[in-house]
Amino acid sequence: MTVELLAPAKVNLTLHITGQRADGYHLLDSLVVFADFGDRLRLEPGPEMQISLRGAFAKGVPTDGRNLIWKAAAGAGWSGHVSLDKQLPHGAGIGGGSSDAAAMLKAIRELGQPIPADLPLALGADVPVCQEQRATRMRGIGEELTPIELPRLHALLVNPGVCVPTGAVFQGLAARENPSMPADIPEFSAAEDCALWLQTQRNDLESPAIAVAPIIDRALADLRATRNVLLARMSGSGATCLALYPSKQAAHLAAYEIGAEHPEWWCRATCLT
Repeated sequence: MTVELLAPAKVNLTLHITGQRADGYHLLDSLVVFADFGDRLRLEPGPEMQISLRGAFAKGVPTDGRNLIWKAAAGAGWSGHVSLDKQLPHGAGIGGGSSDAAAMLKAIRELGQPIPADLPLALGADVPVCQEQRATRMRGIGEELTPIELPRLHALLVNPGVCVPTGAVFQGLAARENPSMPADIPEFSAAEDCALWLQTQRNDLESPAIAVAPIIDRALADLRATRNVLLARMSGSGATCLALYPSKQAAHLAAYEIGAEHPEWWCRATCLT
């Protein structure tokens, strides 16, 4: 029996750093959504663990125990062949590895094998939320998840071709105890209302990420200059930036504008849910 699953891009609409525990883990309050595209995994059980690669970003991806897919399989006691079609850029703040691991765990469940309850969080803070694949409020160190109802959000994701080390970004934080989002997230009737509220929220990692990779600031400026843009912000720890638009047509037009000016950048129009 084989299983095929999508590992969608994870996008942080907000990312508030609200504290740091004694063990070094940062406390988060983040509104997370998922794109309608991503990496793809195909699993086939077998006696030995193997990972084969293809796709635009296959180069440089480990195919041994360093890969989160391999770690997820080992933690669940599963073995076999995994074919990974890698379409998400590396170190991009859109959860590529975490989403791959989450999809791996979901596939293993579909194959009838139980998953240890503590395994997803042990693999990384983003793995539990990546299992949800829907709009979710993520708090704590990634273990507190609350489903959120959001309108359909048309967006453009842009990565200017740099890999930002997460550790360096966190080290650059000016403060680690920042305000969280409001206790209750409002109900939104349209993307415009949602974007207006999001403008009052933050990604606390945006400034330190720009200090590490100044080209992020250029990507944000170019997104803010596109027609009909509602919001532009960095996702996760960078370097991928997102912009929201009132329609699919507007998002695709912006993708054309950015792609024409920066053909070397990774650029994808998408719908976030």
